[in-house]
Amino acid sequence: MDPSGESDQPDGVPVRQSGSALPGKPTRTSVAERVRELVGRVREAGPPPGPARPGFWRSPLRGPWLTGLFGLLLLFGVVVLFVTGLLSYAAYNPGLAARNDQTPDKGLLGFYLFTWPTSPYWLYRLTQGVHTVLGVVLVPVLLAKLWSVIPKLFEWPPVRSAAHALERLSLLLLVGGAGFTFVTGILNIQLDYIFPGSFYTLHFYSAWVFMAAFVVHVAFRLPRAVRAVRAGRGYRPAPESREAAGLVSPDPAPATISRRGAVAMVGAGSLALLAVTAGQSIGGWWRETALLAPHGRDPGTGPNGFQINKTAASSGIRPSDIGPAWRLTVRGGGRQAVLTRDMLLAMPQREAALPIACVEGWSTPDQQWSGVRLTDLAALVGLGIDTPRVLVESVQRGGSFSSVVLAANQARDERSLLAVRVNGADLSPDHGYPARVIIPAAPGVHNTKWVARLTFGEPA
Repeated sequence: MDPSGESDQPDGVPVRQSGSALPGKPTRTSVAERVRELVGRVREAGPPPGPARPGFWRSPLRGPWLTGLFGLLLLFGVVVLFVTGLLSYAAYNPGLAARNDQTPDKGLLGFYLFTWPTSPYWLYRLTQGVHTVLGVVLVPVLLAKLWSVIPKLFEWPPVRSAAHALERLSLLLLVGGAGFTFVTGILNIQLDYIFPGSFYTLHFYSAWVFMAAFVVHVAFRLPRAVRAVRAGRGYRPAPESREAAGLVSPDPAPATISRRGAVAMVGAGSLALLAVTAGQSIGGWWRETALLAPHGRDPGTGPNGFQINKTAASSGIRPSDIGPAWRLTVRGGGRQAVLTRDMLLAMPQREAALPIACVEGWSTPDQQWSGVRLTDLAALVGLGIDTPRVLVESVQRGGSFSSVVLAANQARDERSLLAVRVNGADLSPDHGYPARVIIPAAPGVHNTKWVARLTFGEPA
């Protein structure tokens, strides 16, 4: 353009000012403006009929205080639940061998794994008992929390910004992950195995998805929850305020119960579940109170009268497998020994008082086991006091954990036995006759029954 203001461009050719967008290519600012305009139009049009309407949810109990209280209870409970779940996974020593790992391709999710200790001998009984019992006890709190925030699931507009979209996605993963993780865990306790795939894999990965969403949700909501709980039950912000948005009904129905009564009702539900569940982990006469613990509630009487998970028949054990022709093969260091049960009984017999604790949460009191130390069996094939890890194989046909690899610290523990008797009597077929492994602090499925072969130190 010359100083007179006349354009140097030919007639009809538009002039593009510096910094302006090319036709058909909106700038980042224009995209944001269009999104805000779209959100404004959706908000102006109002929510559709149904649960997205503010007046649909009319309970006078919903509000920041009740939601915050249940949220803080879950914050503590879920963290304990997750940590004990990680410990349960570590107890299987999944990094030791593929036979132990029921969750392949875990990658970075196994960053924390460590060799599971053998002391204290009741460690797994404690951690898994807390995990399963707490998972059941938290169900009323989880349901109450979901009830308190259900209007938020239908808030309108569904998405208002990028940050809001992230929060909504985390909420979807949180609710879905919590439901799947809790349901699979409880069904596994009650029904043993009903899933179209490995329970361990499904439960493991769903727990990580749930916790990732849980962390994001806590980052968004924890400060609000703390403020609301500190303000007390009388804290009733205006329905249009940020604190109450989607929680406080603009047209509440008459109250039929107080907030304190609602909390008491949820607490009573959790206590009731505790009363009918905890006995499965405590054992003894408490076992009779474990109405929600179906496995082995009537184990019978006598020396073999304690809980089991799988019977010999359900594991495909035939009489010929554990009859007079049964042999134990011990391998290691390039050598092999084959033993009959009488030969095992002729070896030095040791004793250990140990419980059995199952991933499903039930456990037995300490039982008095007697048999041959694993270190003594390793010595038969020339291995000294530095007993290596050992592959234990059963005559069991099919099913998970018919074989397992025990870590070196487990094989070397003086309480680790190939047991042939319990409480002064021969093992029953359901308890692993003619010989079974018993290891301190190990998950029950690692106490392999009907053992046929021990392989020390060789790849498994």
